[in-house]
Amino acid sequence: MRQFITIVVVIVVVARAIVPKMNLDELFEQKGEVTRCVLEELEKVMGEYGYSIEHILMVDIIPDPSVRRAMNEINAAQRMLRASEFKGEAEKVLIVKKAEAEAESKYLGGVGVARQRQAITDGLRENILQFSTKVEGTSAKEVMDLIMITQYFDTIRDLGNSSKNTTVFIPHGPGHVRDISNQIRNGMMEASCAQVTDVDE
Repeated sequence: MRQFITIVVVIVVVARAIVPKMNLDELFEQKGEVTRCVLEELEKVMGEYGYSIEHILMVDIIPDPSVRRAMNEINAAQRMLRASEFKGEAEKVLIVKKAEAEAESKYLGGVGVARQRQAITDGLRENILQFSTKVEGTSAKEVMDLIMITQYFDTIRDLGNSSKNTTVFIPHGPGHVRDISNQIRNGMMEASCAQVTDVDE
């Protein structure tokens, strides 16, 4: 019985000497060091009684309930902080990827529009050459006027066939077709004159 009391006293004394020097986190991390110190002291004391201490097992560290609650709250707050950081990084990546995708989409859209315009230009040139060759006495200007009017009527047809169209189209009569042709032609002439003026200046 005396030896048992001695063991308990030694453990308590060593624990009181070592544990206050550590905070709780260090105590959990250095359980092996505490065990080693207790084992060395027990070997010295119990050796006098003929006992040999081979090993000491520290099963667990049980802090005060209020300390445990505080530790749980700290851990929860740290996890929430990490989760917020990860969420912020994820949102940042999404924003960057979205911006990159929009930039790529706009670039590809621009390439598509440029190719479409080039195809339209090539098609108009081919139509003018073919029409002028097959119909004698027609000029390139007259063929261009005809193509513009044809495209105008195609546009009206497409607008009428679309069930989800929100375009506001001003009503007009067949007699205004010539005016439309003149407006298109005058616009081209004004653009050509403006280019010539810029060159002269």
